[in-house]
Parts: sequence; structure tokens; C-alpha cells
Amino acid sequence: MREEGWLLPYIRTYWGRFLMIIALGCLTLLTASMLMFTSGFLISKAALRPENILMVYVPIVLVRTFGIGRAVVHYVERLVSHDAVLRIVSLMRTRLYRILEPQALFISSRFRTGDMLGVLSDDIQYLQDVYLRTVFPSVVAFVMYIASIVALGWFDLRFALFMALYIFILVAVLPWVSLLITKAKSRLAKQQRSSLYIKLTDAVLGMSDWVISGRQAQFLAAYDADEREAERVNRQLKSWARWRQLIGQVVIGLSVITMTVWAAREYAGGHIPATLIAAFVLVVFPIMDAFMPVSDAIEKVPSYQSSLKRLGEIEQSAGESGRAGVPIEEVRQLAASDVHLKVQHASFRYDEASPWSLQDVTLDLPQGKRIAIIGRSGAGKSTLLKLIEGALVPTSGSVSLNGTDAFEIGERMPQVVSVLNQSPHLFDTTVANNIRLGDREAEDEDIRRAAAQVKLDRLIESLPLGYKTPMHETGQRFSGGERQRIALARVLLQNNPVVVLDEPTVGLDPRTENDLLATILDTMKGKSLIWVTHHLVGAEHMDEIIFMENGRIEMRGSHTELMISSERYRNLYRLDRPEALMAK
Repeated sequence: MREEGWLLPYIRTYWGRFLMIIALGCLTLLTASMLMFTSGFLISKAALRPENILMVYVPIVLVRTFGIGRAVVHYVERLVSHDAVLRIVSLMRTRLYRILEPQALFISSRFRTGDMLGVLSDDIQYLQDVYLRTVFPSVVAFVMYIASIVALGWFDLRFALFMALYIFILVAVLPWVSLLITKAKSRLAKQQRSSLYIKLTDAVLGMSDWVISGRQAQFLAAYDADEREAERVNRQLKSWARWRQLIGQVVIGLSVITMTVWAAREYAGGHIPATLIAAFVLVVFPIMDAFMPVSDAIEKVPSYQSSLKRLGEIEQSAGESGRAGVPIEEVRQLAASDVHLKVQHASFRYDEASPWSLQDVTLDLPQGKRIAIIGRSGAGKSTLLKLIEGALVPTSGSVSLNGTDAFEIGERMPQVVSVLNQSPHLFDTTVANNIRLGDREAEDEDIRRAAAQVKLDRLIESLPLGYKTPMHETGQRFSGGERQRIALARVLLQNNPVVVLDEPTVGLDPRTENDLLATILDTMKGKSLIWVTHHLVGAEHMDEIIFMENGRIEMRGSHTELMISSERYRNLYRLDRPEALMAK
């Protein structure tokens, strides 16, 4: 994705508003300049003690007109510019969400949380500043540069060209020098902020481990050191900004002195009246105010480039995993029919230098079949699930549902395949709203029916607020088993033909685990189940058990078949389920 893809489309969309903003910006400076010009003229005219008040009445009216007009025009310019930019930011955030949302199934493995926070909190904000602090001020300064030289050239062309050199220092030389000096430090400052986001995210997510290990002081010291280093770079940038401001003010001071000398000579030569000397001198200040922000605007270019680069990388990542897309009607037809899931000789690795995460895996899952996928961490189970969920495309082989490539279904896969994982997120809202997440169109009766299926209806109805009971943050109002049942109710509302169970009983006590497993098996009758687990609980209820190791299928068969034919399986079952063998 080209970098201008995050800028030019919005300029083309709002070019009319942009022209209005630039015109209003120029008009603001023009009214400010005329205010100072007429004020200087009025002061000089009044100093001559005119015999009649009517001699200064018109300048007085003009001063009032330009004074009020400047405030009004400036307000309208701010209103229009912020309205346009906020519209653009809204479109940018929507676009970013649409890029990230389809990657939700694997976003944590592809991007760091700190980087995502940096994108959401910094990058869009910087692109907002592109317009407000760089594009608009720079264009307005350029227009006023030309207008000022043309206006001054009406009186004295040579002097106009000489003043053009002063202004050129402010609009070109000083911004270019500033960019050279701050370019590296600006990028370093942005990298440091991103690094702080990452470290802070790690700290928040792992706070309990820091406290338990007794190393919280060490973390705080390291974080403070990084923050001090970031602050040091920021101080250097601020120091140069002050020097740049001083240089700019010196140039403005020289411009004022030069204008004073020129106006005095023009008066001495009889070319202008004495009342215009102060007018010409005072008009320098508002004109120069238009050129001072250019250096600051250009200095921010490296930050914009970094933001554009990061957004481009995210969009490119989404593009590389892009889908041709299956029409929504076909997806709905697929979800309403019996689904035959096939994984045929699928292999996957993230790049040519990486080891194979999955090698030559074949599965056949007609509607209603239940399989358990067992293996240690790193055996390839998660990669296989991502292929089935359409989050990744196989390096070789295929994954299909009724002949439709899973990856092509992509972001619409949740309409066909439901997922219940080990830590489903429950939101800080009511029980009903958390269950309704499975189907936003579900009626209250549907929610109560789903709660009854997962055997939570009595508990919920016994609460004072019933289904309006707040879940609290991450669902802490309920126990681990109850939270999993609420997540299971979501899955039931989805009513998809295929359900992936990604270790949903991890962390539960044996009794709660068995109760939840019995509920799952009872409520999922007729659906295809893919149960991913580390141990053999519920294995006897599966149609097929698949053992994975090093990305390959090492053993497969039903529980009964494996108990008869595999000594390894019997040993694993004996270690994992001793109570089951004792019962026999």
C-alpha cells in the first residue's frame, strides 16, 4: 500500500472543504493584516490632531470592522477545518478497524499489543495533525508569501524582492535546517514512545507476576530509566524549538527594522504620506505570524512518515492475507446446510526461513463428527485451528468447507464456525448482553433458552437483577465455570454447524470440568466438534482422536481402537485419567 493511500484519498474527497479552509485561513491573515495597517494609520492620523473627527472616523470604523471580522473569520476557519479533519479521522479509524477486525483471530501472533496501542493512540492522531498543523498552515503561508510580495511590489519591486529573502528564510531555509537537525531525533522519540507502550502493556498484563516475584522495584527503575531517556530526547527537541523560535524572531525583528527604514525613505522621497509609516511597519507582524509555524509543520514530517509506514505495514499484512471473498449469500447458505470440513495434505510455515508449523495434515470431518486433537504445546494444534478458521492460508495443501476454501471465507467464517476458547472475554455489561453477543438479533426468550441449555437459568434468575445483572470487568461477577457457560450460551445462539473447542476446560477443577464437558456434549448434538486439548478428558466421547507432534499427526483412531492397538495411548490415558481406569 502506498503511503499516500492514507492521505490523498481524503484530500480528493474533501477538496472543496480544503479550498474553503485555505481561503478562510488567508482571509483571517488578511483581516489581521488590515487591522494592523488601519490601526497604524489611525494612530498616525490621530497624532496629527485633525481639525475634524470625520477625518479619523473612517479609520475607526475600519479598525472595528477588521477587529471583529478577524475573530469571526478565524472562528469559522477553525470550525470548518476541525469539522473536516474530524470527519477524516473518523474515516481513518473506521478503515483501520476494518483492516484489523478480519485479523482478530491471529492479530496477537502477528502484532504486538504495544504496537497496536501506538497505532490507535498515536498514528491516527499524527495523521490528523498532517492537515491541521502542516498542510493548511503551509499552503496558507505560501499563498500569503506570494500575495505579500505582489502587494509590496506595487510600491517598490526591488524592496519587495529584498523582503522576499527575509520571508524565504522563514518559509524555506529555517524549516529545512530544522528538519535536518530533528529528523533523526523525532524518529527516535517516536520509537521510544512505542517501546514504552510495549513495556507498559507487558507490565499491566504481567503485573501479578512482577509483584509475586518481588521485582516490581526493578521494573519501575528500568521503566523510569527508559522514560528519562525519552524525556532527554524530547528536551533536545524542545531546546531546538526554542532556538528556532529565537532565530525566527530575530528575522522578524530585522524585517521590522528594514520596513521602518524603507517606509521612512519613501516618505522622505514623497512617495507615501507620513501616516503610512506606522501602517507599513505594523503590518509586518501579522504577516510574519503566518510564516513562523511552517518550521514546526515541516519538522513533524518524520513523525508522519513513521506513522504512515506503520499503518502501511499493517495494511500490507492484511493485503498479503487478503481474501477474494465469498459472497454473503453463499456463506449464509453454507451456515444453513450440513458442512463437510476437509483438510487435505495441509502444511504451513510463516516464511521460508521458519520451520514447518504443520506438515501434511489430513482430516475428514463430515457434519456431526466429533474429533479431539491432542498434543503438547508447539505440536501445531493452534496453527491447524487458524487454518480451519480461515485466519491463515496453507503453504501447501488445502482446507475447505463444502469445497469452498476456508481462507476465502475469511472474516465471514464466524457465521459458519463458532469458537469456544479457554478464556473467552466477557464484557462489563449485563448477562443478557454478553449472551446476545452470539446473535445481536436474539430476543429475550432466545437468551433465556440458551441459558437454560447451559444450565445457568436458575442461577441467573435467582439474582436480584436477573439477566440484567452486571458481569463486571472480564466477567469477574461469576466463577470460571459460570463464565465458560455464558460463553457457551453465545455459541448456542450462533447456531453454527461447526464448533471449535480450544481447551475450554483449562483451569477448572475436575468436577466443574466434567460438568461443563457433559453440558457441551449434550448441547452440541448434531454439530461437528473439533476439541483441542492437552489431556484426554472426554476422549471416550469423541469419534476420532488425533495426536499431533512436531506439526505432524503421529497417531489417530477412536478411543476404543487406540486403547486396543496403542500401548502409548494406554499409558497416556492411565496417567491422565487414572480414576476412569479404576472405575473400570
